[in-house]
Amino acid sequence: MSFLNLFKSESTRHAALVAGHVVPDPARCVQCGICTYNCPIGIDVRAHVWRGEAVIHSECLTCGECIARCPRGVLRFERTDLFEGRSE
Repeated sequence: MSFLNLFKSESTRHAALVAGHVVPDPARCVQCGICTYNCPIGIDVRAHVWRGEAVIHSECLTCGECIARCPRGVLRFERTDLFEGRSE
């Protein structure tokens, strides 16, 4: 592995997180609250899942902690165009 390729996957990961948000699969959720407990910002992710809404919150870091900690794999990242529908 070359030195230049060492950080390539890390930069690609950040690019994907910037252009996406957390999306739930509410049918699989058992409302354990682990996602909310592990959110470093304190967003009530469990409430978003209960309502079947994507976590589109202005303070969300898209760090992936809620996704990584969910024992049932309820949450996932979905790419989005952040500037879609915006007029200039």
